[in-house]
Amino acid sequence: MKFGLTALSNNFFMKIVPTLLFNIIAKRPDLHKIIHNIGWLYFDKILKMGVGFFVTIWLARYLGPNQFGTLSFAHAFVGLFGVIAGLGLQSIVVRDIVSDPECQNETIGSAAAMMCVAGFITYGLLLTIIFLLRPEDSISKALVMVIGSIILFKSSDAVIYWFESQVQSRFTVWAQNSAFLIFAVVKLALILGDAPLIAFAWAVMGEALLGAIILFIILGTRGPRLRQLRISFVRVKALLNDSWPLLISSMAIMVYMRIDQIMLGEMIGDEAVGIFSVAVRISEIWYFIPTSILASLFPAIIEARSRDINMYYERLQHLSSLMVLVSISITVLIFFLASPTVSILFGKPYAEAAQVISIYIWSLVFVSLGVISSQWAIAEKRQMLSLQRTSLGLIVNIVLNYTLIPRFGVLGAAWSTFIAQFLVGFLFDLLQKETRHLFTIKIRSFSPYQIIRLFRGK
Repeated sequence: MKFGLTALSNNFFMKIVPTLLFNIIAKRPDLHKIIHNIGWLYFDKILKMGVGFFVTIWLARYLGPNQFGTLSFAHAFVGLFGVIAGLGLQSIVVRDIVSDPECQNETIGSAAAMMCVAGFITYGLLLTIIFLLRPEDSISKALVMVIGSIILFKSSDAVIYWFESQVQSRFTVWAQNSAFLIFAVVKLALILGDAPLIAFAWAVMGEALLGAIILFIILGTRGPRLRQLRISFVRVKALLNDSWPLLISSMAIMVYMRIDQIMLGEMIGDEAVGIFSVAVRISEIWYFIPTSILASLFPAIIEARSRDINMYYERLQHLSSLMVLVSISITVLIFFLASPTVSILFGKPYAEAAQVISIYIWSLVFVSLGVISSQWAIAEKRQMLSLQRTSLGLIVNIVLNYTLIPRFGVLGAAWSTFIAQFLVGFLFDLLQKETRHLFTIKIRSFSPYQIIRLFRGK
């Protein structure tokens, strides 16, 4: 059996990964550095998911649905504004450092200054809106005020971008995970010490502050010294000119991801947010698997595009079939294990989360297909289609939430997400002439014939 699975795996990957790719590996001694860097990024993801999920379970049981919901609402609310402070600069800064290393000090310094200014402006906007939205809720205002202060440290992201441009992400992983692990212990100590809710908000702020300090220290020892960084208004203008479309897209994605919890908190209450947040945490932790598959296989698929367009689309079909197979397998498993999982990990107060999971988890299938469309748009230089896709999903999600939440509560929010993901990840490709061939590929991915071809490596 082991030999059969190995042969199957090798057969498929020989089909997906072209021989030319192996020649490239042989001719590029720097590829080891790239693979090593990817390994550190995966380690970062796995560590944070594992330890973070454990801490979340303990914290949710300790706080109960109402207080955990209030804390989740504050996190979601701050998340909506945090993306604004980032200004959509990440890929632009990395690109400019790589393409023009002589000006890297100006690029890093200008980007850090821009995010610092944007952070203070965004923090002020954040406080203004929460005071208007919940004028009588002193707890929510205090939580948002404390957690929202992490936006003020957004300039440290410029350090992450520099190490990313140098393919040295291990240093940022060290910095961020050092702070993460220290404050994971702090949060557990707060739980054991019967700490109040606001203490956990201060722990979130402390983690962000410590991480930012460590990042700047490492930059000073491994990269440009802080006194060498320069702010150039010409660079600021150029960065803003290139980044604003990405900022709009990032804002749409963040609102899309957080709006359910915000609307639940405002329309029903924070206890509903707590139950929904538990369901989301259990469901979305599995998103890591299809995105990892995509990240590993899509570069080889793009490479095939320049050589043989038929091979390119054949490999897209293989990838789409694989994503459907993996995502449906995970979805069915979690669907049947939702109730005992919630009961064992979170306890009876969160029992309703199992029903939410049984609906929400099916979104994984269409999320898996949606990321293929997004990567195709980048490969074809059709980023505007991705923005249209995200914007449509956001509008549909908001409309459905307003319609379904008052009638069905947290289940209405779950149905809203599922329907929006179905539209964005699947049906959208039928609505656009340029992407109808992708819709055909996705339809075929559900065919048993294509699954058999996938296993046979044909």
